[in-house]
Amino acid sequence: MRPATLVRLALAGNRTDTARVVLTALSALLAALAGLAALTVLAIQKPAGDAWAESEQYRNALLREPGLRGGTAFALLMLAVPVLALAGQCARLGAPARDRRLAALRLAGATPGQVTRLAVLETGLASLLGTLAGLGVYLAGRELLHRPDEQGRLALPTDVLPSAGAAVAVVLGLPVVAALATALMLRTVTTSPLGISRKAARERGPRPWAGLLIGLGLACFVVIRPVLNQVDGNSVLLGWLVPLLFLAGGLAAMIGVVIGTGWISHTCGRLLRRHARGASALLAAGRLMADPWAGSRTFAALLAAVIFGAGAAAQRAYFVAQDEAEREQNRLAGVDAGTNPFYLSTMNLVDAAVAVAVLIAAGGLIVALVEGIVARRRAYAALVAAGVPRSTLSASVAWQALTPAVPAILLALTVGLLLGRGLFRNITTSGSSVAVCDAGAALCDDPATRDQYTRIVQTPGVERAIAVPLEQLAWLGAGALAAVLVTVGVGLLFLRVSTAVDELRTA
Repeated sequence: MRPATLVRLALAGNRTDTARVVLTALSALLAALAGLAALTVLAIQKPAGDAWAESEQYRNALLREPGLRGGTAFALLMLAVPVLALAGQCARLGAPARDRRLAALRLAGATPGQVTRLAVLETGLASLLGTLAGLGVYLAGRELLHRPDEQGRLALPTDVLPSAGAAVAVVLGLPVVAALATALMLRTVTTSPLGISRKAARERGPRPWAGLLIGLGLACFVVIRPVLNQVDGNSVLLGWLVPLLFLAGGLAAMIGVVIGTGWISHTCGRLLRRHARGASALLAAGRLMADPWAGSRTFAALLAAVIFGAGAAAQRAYFVAQDEAEREQNRLAGVDAGTNPFYLSTMNLVDAAVAVAVLIAAGGLIVALVEGIVARRRAYAALVAAGVPRSTLSASVAWQALTPAVPAILLALTVGLLLGRGLFRNITTSGSSVAVCDAGAALCDDPATRDQYTRIVQTPGVERAIAVPLEQLAWLGAGALAAVLVTVGVGLLFLRVSTAVDELRTA
């Protein structure tokens, strides 16, 4: 099959296929913007001077201070996680119709390898269109947002560009990763002239091995503080060991929670089947046990955002405790000095990033739920034709979405909080000495008499326990659950359309 024919067939299809390509391209656009923004922050040149020299051309301290740019770039890259998960959900949109189209190509003489390359090329081309559009939006936004203030300072690093190699790696690397992920997912799929079939089927439910990954991630974060104490001054180890522990621990915990959702779904299905009495709950139990990994695929982006948000809440609690300890230290020393609100104000930006990630994840939830309803529309239509009320089917969809979502969100909140608490446990400030002169201003200002009236006041250290941010965790969990509820509401609108008796004639 010639390359031109492959491209033409990859972009062919109905309106659902067009929507899938557009949504996949949009997801790739957002991921490219996040990657290019992170590279731009890392491309800021350190000014000449000592290690504490700041880039004074920026208004925001996150860009001025060299030590904070790595964390800022990491936060921007974390925003790409829910976006990539959204791309994975969009790639599944209209899968039954695409499967029938691929089966028709097999019937026309195409080989299994050709139809696999066709599916991989479709995802790769859609992602490439999105990343190219993302590069254009990035360059245009750089020109539009380059607005220095009266002092010539910038709000964003619009005066620098990432290296050409790094930009090309993002623009071309994301489509390659998307194509490779598609090929990996299709490795157990056989496309025949009669349709799509799996080479292997799961005969038993998931096992709770994900707990090992979660424990490994928590262990990595717990040992970071002792490692910092042991390698203090060793810049080589600090340069790669600590970031490696951060990355490995965060990824292990996140993957463990996402995989663990499959076990949660299967367990909830078994409990519902054993104890439920209503038809809707029993239908949901059957679906949860038949495909427990649907929860992992559906809630992956949302759970990643919740873990990140819970870790940010733990970090905010640390800064609040540190602020209180510094105020108490200043009060005991008799010094009326304010505290630095920079870190707490920075956490407001992190919370805004978490909110954006939850919104993106909600979009992925909607796509996944609607795709599942549309894919099973013939089964739902057959149930309605057999006399099952639509209200029962609506309740079963709600049961299927909410039953694994609630414990999965609680698990993600707990893991994120433990990751944050693994880094910081208590706040302890060292004691200080303050010289106090008990005489008048004339005697205290005179070097000859000052020492006679001066005494040294020892200020004890202050210790503060870091509080558990229950309020912020509750708001984060409520927001994630609200996203699931909105998703269920949108899915129920499509359920009424998909349960029409005419759907029984769908080819």
